[in-house]
Amino acid sequence: MERPAERGRVMRAVVQTEDFTSRGEETPTIPRQSTVVVRRVHPLSVLKFSLLFYFCLMLIVLFALIILYWVLGVIGALNSLQHLTGELLANNSYKFNGFWIFSRLFLVMAAGVVVWSLVNTCLAMLYNLISDVLGGIQVTLSERR
Repeated sequence: MERPAERGRVMRAVVQTEDFTSRGEETPTIPRQSTVVVRRVHPLSVLKFSLLFYFCLMLIVLFALIILYWVLGVIGALNSLQHLTGELLANNSYKFNGFWIFSRLFLVMAAGVVVWSLVNTCLAMLYNLISDVLGGIQVTLSERR
């Protein structure tokens, strides 16, 4: 939504090249600084970003656990754990089913993605309510030289 004060403002870019700006002796320049106040965060943007972020994080964790499961299977740790669990449960045919484990883990993690994205969206709406009262967060942007 465009604010009335922003109508009619034109953004301009300043381009400098060595041909036109070098003048014999260089003077040290002070980096430009600008102060911006963040007054509103759009909850829909936060929801979309959170869904994408948490889904990527979920995939990374899931693939890391699959690799760990594979490594434990290769070195024989899963067989030892299956044997120990089978003896404790008095069931000699106890086996880990990797597909069952990881399909349930995927569903739990997908639910976590949705829940935490909704939590972030609620926090964005809470920030908007608080910033209406307090005025937002002041951020200073500076240019690196």
